[in-house]
Amino acid sequence: MAPVFSSFVDRIGGEGAEAWEVHILASRRIKAGEDVVNLSIGDPDFVTDGAIIDAAVDSLRRGRTHYTNSRGEPELLAALASHYRKALGRSVSPGQFAVCAGAQNALFASLLCLLDRGDEIIVLEPTYVTYEAAIGASGATQMQVPLRPENGFHLDPSALAAAVTPRTKAIAINTPHNPTGAVMTQAELQAVADLAIAHDLWVISDEVYAQITFEGDHHYLASLPGMAERCVIVSSLSKSHAMTGWRLGWIMGPEVLIGHVDNLLGCMLYGSPPFIQDAAIHALGAGQAVTKTMVETYRKRRDFVCDRLARMPLIAHHKPEGGMFAMIDVRATGMSGQDFAMALLEQQGVALLPGEAFGPSAAGHVRFSLVSGEADLTKGCDRLHRFLTDLKTRSPQNVKASS
Repeated sequence: MAPVFSSFVDRIGGEGAEAWEVHILASRRIKAGEDVVNLSIGDPDFVTDGAIIDAAVDSLRRGRTHYTNSRGEPELLAALASHYRKALGRSVSPGQFAVCAGAQNALFASLLCLLDRGDEIIVLEPTYVTYEAAIGASGATQMQVPLRPENGFHLDPSALAAAVTPRTKAIAINTPHNPTGAVMTQAELQAVADLAIAHDLWVISDEVYAQITFEGDHHYLASLPGMAERCVIVSSLSKSHAMTGWRLGWIMGPEVLIGHVDNLLGCMLYGSPPFIQDAAIHALGAGQAVTKTMVETYRKRRDFVCDRLARMPLIAHHKPEGGMFAMIDVRATGMSGQDFAMALLEQQGVALLPGEAFGPSAAGHVRFSLVSGEADLTKGCDRLHRFLTDLKTRSPQNVKASS
C-alpha cells in the first residue's frame, strides 16, 4: 500500500507531457558527445542584448533582490501599458497587467481564473503541447477546431462557429502560430471577435511570437471593437528578446480579472524578481531595436531552409509567415511524424519534433526549428536530404517497415 496522489496529476499528464521524447533523446546524445543536430526546440540561439543584461546587473548591485509586489513593479506595469497603448491604438492602464514567470505561467494563471470544471474552451489545433495540461488543471474540457494543412493551417470560421456549445466559455488562439508559423489575418480575427461577442465568450490570445512576423505586421485581436472587456493577452520577452531563461511574461486583461490573478500569484509565485523586472523595463524601452536584427535573421533562415526543403524528395513544406518553425509534411514517406522523427534521429543524428505531439491536424508532419545558426541548419538539411533520398530508394513496403 502507498499514499494516493490527487486526480490533478492525471490532468497535467497525457500526450502533451510525452511530446519531448525526441528532444530529450537528442539532448542526451549531445551530452554524451555524439554529433547530433538538435532542431527540435524553440530556444533562440541569440544571446540576450548586453544592455538588458547590464540593466539586471546594475539592479542587483543596487540591492533589488527583495520581495516585490506580486502583480509586478509599478514601473514595469506602466511600461507594458505604454507598449500596448501604441500597439492597440486605444487607452490601456497599468491596472490591466500582471507580471508572471513567462508566458506559460501567464497562460496557466489565466486559465485557472477563467475556467471551471464542466466548462469548455475551444482551441485551434494543432495546439502547443502544454495547452492540454494547463486546461486540464482548470478542470475544463478542450474542444479542438482543426487548422488543416490544405488551408495552410489557417482558420475556417465556419468550423469555429460550429464548435460553440452551451458549455463554451472561452476560445484560445495563438498567432503567430506554434507549431505551424501561420499568422492570423484581420478577417480571421474579426470572425473570432464576432463569435466571442455573440456568445459572450472570453478569448485568450497567446501572442508570444507577436514581434516575429515576416511578410506583414501582427494583428491584435484586442484592438477590435468589443474585445477590450473579453480579450486576455498572454505574452513574454522570451522569443522577441532572446530571454527564455529569464522567465518574464505577463497577462493583459480587464482589471477585474487581473485582481483575481493577483490573488493567485500571491499564493503561487509571490512576485517576479525585481532585478529581472528592471531588465524587462529596459527591454520594452528599447522597442524594435533589439528584435529587428533577430527577425531579419529568422527570415533569412526561413528562406534558406524552405529553399532546401523544396528540393527534397517525398516531402512538402509549409512556408511560415511568422515565428521560429517550419512544418514539413512527411506523409508521402508512409511514416507517421513520430516514426519519421525517431528514424531521422537514429540514422542521421537530426532531431525534429513530431507533429502528432500538437494534435491530429499535424499528424504526418514534423516541426523544423529555425533557432540554430547557418552551420547547423546546413548540416541538418544535408542529413535530412540524405535520409529522404535513402527512403526513396526503398519499396513502399520497406519504407513502412522502417517505421
